[in-house]
Amino acid sequence: MMDGWPLTLVVCGAPLAARAAEVANVLSARWAVSIVSTEAAGTWFQGATVDERPRPEQVVACPLTFNSANRVAAGIMDTPASGVLCDALGAGIPVVAVPMVNDRLWGHPAWASTLRVLREAGVRLVDPQSGRIGEVSPVRSGTGPEVVAMFDPSWVVDAVG
Repeated sequence: MMDGWPLTLVVCGAPLAARAAEVANVLSARWAVSIVSTEAAGTWFQGATVDERPRPEQVVACPLTFNSANRVAAGIMDTPASGVLCDALGAGIPVVAVPMVNDRLWGHPAWASTLRVLREAGVRLVDPQSGRIGEVSPVRSGTGPEVVAMFDPSWVVDAVG
């Protein structure tokens, strides 16, 4: 961690979690980064979750999964990761999220309203396939490794600003 504004990186359980250490390294050039990961993220990411951390002035969720996004949109704080995100939204802390949701789940009836709630709360969404800010698209089922390989961690820094 370097000196700078405190930023919390939330890592959820999707293939893009394999790049979380790189995302943290890129962010740490400008912010003091602490990490909170979901249990499911452990499949791809072995980084340590920081239990004692300052309240963030910025939060990044990379990747943000269908499950975690729906929890946060509904205000469910039953994990440290959803707690950080719910707290940030309630306090008006800027949040950047990189949703990695496959095309099968993208069609679920709850997903459109979850995206709407997150956008209305001011979350800046980043497409994991293009780096485009604002408009995100589903990841074709089975293409996770390709998305992970093409992902550029600087897209997150650009979205944070």
